[in-house]
Amino acid sequence: MKVVSSDIVISAVKPEQYPEGDLPEFALAGRSNVGKSSFINKMLNRRGLARISSKPGKTQTLNFYLINEILHFVDVPGYGYAKVSKKEREAWGKMIETYFTTREHLKAVLLIVDVRHPPTKDDVLMYDFLKHYEIPCIVIATKADKISKSKWQKHLKITQEELDLDPNDTIILFSSETGLGKDKAWATIESYM
Repeated sequence: MKVVSSDIVISAVKPEQYPEGDLPEFALAGRSNVGKSSFINKMLNRRGLARISSKPGKTQTLNFYLINEILHFVDVPGYGYAKVSKKEREAWGKMIETYFTTREHLKAVLLIVDVRHPPTKDDVLMYDFLKHYEIPCIVIATKADKISKSKWQKHLKITQEELDLDPNDTIILFSSETGLGKDKAWATIESYM
């Protein structure tokens, strides 16, 4: 997909704030600081549209990005970040769960994981949650540029095994630095539209 327009349209915390209309939506989930914002910026060819921070826990709302007037990316708060209160984490969890389980326009969740490390317990919990609710999942194994090409398959295999990846789900090796996997990610997203 050639992105010609993209912009953040709303930051929502409850269903009545979600954008109206019936455009397909693709949510981005992942642990704090895994690279969701870098993924969004690379996919949309826009540096700085999604704010990147070295501090985990920056995203605290559901951020809806309108792309080419035909679909939304929805950036959700990262999970696994310990430096926010338990009450705050629970509120984020409820907000995300409500969105994932009630939003008709949600076509798939892009689960962003760091390919350099085995998926965390939180990654596995998120994947299992998506499977339980029969929400299609596209696994984006990011930071591929940080490991040598000869180790890519080994790391992908570990990710697939740890998540117990369903054969119907796609895993895409990705790099926000080099653009590796960008075309495949767009092709996969388009297949769900």
